[in-house]
Amino acid sequence: MPVNINSPQNASPSPLKVYSFLVLTTFFWGGSFLFNKLGLREVPPVHFVFIRFSLAALIMLALCANRLKGMTPDILRRGATVGVALGLTNLTFVFGVSGTSISRAGILNNMFVLFIPLICALVWRDRVGRVNMAGIALAVAGIGLLASGGAGFNRGDSISTLCAAFIAIHIISVSKVLRNDDVYLISLVQFVTVATMSGIAALATGAPAYVIGTTGALSLVYCAIFPTVLCFTLQNNYQGYTTPTRAGLIYTLDPVWSLLAGIIFLGERLEAREWIGCGLIFMAVLAPLLFRLLLERRLQERYKG
Repeated sequence: MPVNINSPQNASPSPLKVYSFLVLTTFFWGGSFLFNKLGLREVPPVHFVFIRFSLAALIMLALCANRLKGMTPDILRRGATVGVALGLTNLTFVFGVSGTSISRAGILNNMFVLFIPLICALVWRDRVGRVNMAGIALAVAGIGLLASGGAGFNRGDSISTLCAAFIAIHIISVSKVLRNDDVYLISLVQFVTVATMSGIAALATGAPAYVIGTTGALSLVYCAIFPTVLCFTLQNNYQGYTTPTRAGLIYTLDPVWSLLAGIIFLGERLEAREWIGCGLIFMAVLAPLLFRLLLERRLQERYKG
């Protein structure tokens, strides 16, 4: 996400405030697994994405109406480019969640941390590194255990893994495409892009008649406001005050919340080998981040010395 450029007049927020808000974003993201699962019982997946991001775009439009004069062709082009990646992420997300448990989907989505170095290696010939390769090996072992437990590695699990790749592509595109743009306008363009993509997909595929009940409506409102408008705003405003590694460590809480939500609210249960598989995938994501954090601290100590 774009990094804040702090003006001398504005003091940087305290680390406690930064980390508190970033943890809050993971809580809302984790909750989106539950509300997507509930909402998809009433609303077809593509239509759910369309309504969610149409609402989010309208809310963001109201929030940044006084900023619209700063909209430029470059912001439109860059925001739309990143928005395509966000659209693919959310379309695969809803199909993944609708086809598997939110416990498994949350863990598999978190594999975006491992996909980032792989994609960078394939496209820009970046070095993957031994730690990342070890993480990938752990993830493969974890997926193997997931595949051998419960209902096996089903279609929803496969789409959730694909979603993790699109999350990685979205993150990479943000860092490669965006400049020091107005984050509110960029978010607005992204939301409109996702709404347009899902709207076209909804028209192309059609859907049986459906009625949005109370649960579906509440799910759409939650997903439009909290994990979309609010989380994008918090992430854009506060992630720049910490390192990517530390932010990544905080974001590993995301699947923890989805796992707890699945157990508490949906009664989801995992077999012993599924727990081990999820644990291996979680460690596969956590280990490279912890290694980078250790390197950061060593570099800081060397710099101070």
